[in-house]
Amino acid sequence: MNLYWLQCGAGGGDSMSMLNMDSPELTELCHEIGMNILWHPSLSNHSATEHEQILEDLLSGKQVLDIFCVEGFVIAGPDGQGGYDLLGARSKLGIVQQLAARARVVIAVGTCAAFGGIGNIGAIDAGGLQFVGDEPGGVLGADYRSGSGLPVLNLPGCPTHYGVLADTLMGLADGQLPELDPQQSPRQWFDMLVHQGCLRNEYHEFRVEEREFGDRGCLFFYRGCRGPLTSGPCNKLLWNRRSSKTNVGVPCVGCTSPNFPQQHPFFQTPNIADVPLELPAGVDRAHYLAYKGMAAASAPERLKKRKNLV
Repeated sequence: MNLYWLQCGAGGGDSMSMLNMDSPELTELCHEIGMNILWHPSLSNHSATEHEQILEDLLSGKQVLDIFCVEGFVIAGPDGQGGYDLLGARSKLGIVQQLAARARVVIAVGTCAAFGGIGNIGAIDAGGLQFVGDEPGGVLGADYRSGSGLPVLNLPGCPTHYGVLADTLMGLADGQLPELDPQQSPRQWFDMLVHQGCLRNEYHEFRVEEREFGDRGCLFFYRGCRGPLTSGPCNKLLWNRRSSKTNVGVPCVGCTSPNFPQQHPFFQTPNIADVPLELPAGVDRAHYLAYKGMAAASAPERLKKRKNLV
């Protein structure tokens, strides 16, 4: 199974995540599933000439391309020609479009590659492979399908968790095509909220909210935590098998969301009359007002009298 990895705009963090694979470790994974990494900018020691030949063989069809991984947003500027981001004499935009036409499977690794990420807010005409924010399209177009009949597999995250990438590659090597959600992400990992599994859930349910960092309460109402709004595996696949942002008291910033980064400041919760403008997924405003008022009034004393963590 041949894999080619291309870094585009703002790429790098997802590669660093991948290098943290531990069970199996990356080289073990390659051996176990028979994956041949033709090129990766952090792993390959080919010369520029050798890399150019690999790329030429892939573009011509002489070399089979099973998995095409793209990291970072794809830059189309100026004037849709991709000249702002080149690899040798070729635009990376052109490379993406040509290799995607030959690949059996295309994977957008990270939020920038999947949805455009920070590329959406610049003036360089950049976007994701098959989305711009939450709108289908991107540089490959909404109707794109790979050689296996799949759209782009989106593995969002800033960076994406190495476990999600490893699981996706192992499934593909075994001939298993993942079930995808409307954002074209594997449901196994993205069909749940970051909020689910958070150690602060009970505080959230009783609206025991923190105004400052360092305490045990929920960080949604005042500190901008987007865990109740964002789908992702962060409290299912712990980083380094140990923890997550919310578990150590750092608000979720919603980095797996199609519209990340948000337009208002992080660690703030925009509200009107103390009611958040964005409510937890699946909750309407009338029910939120009624339920949260009663919940706060009935919060157990053990939650109200929580001890400071620092």
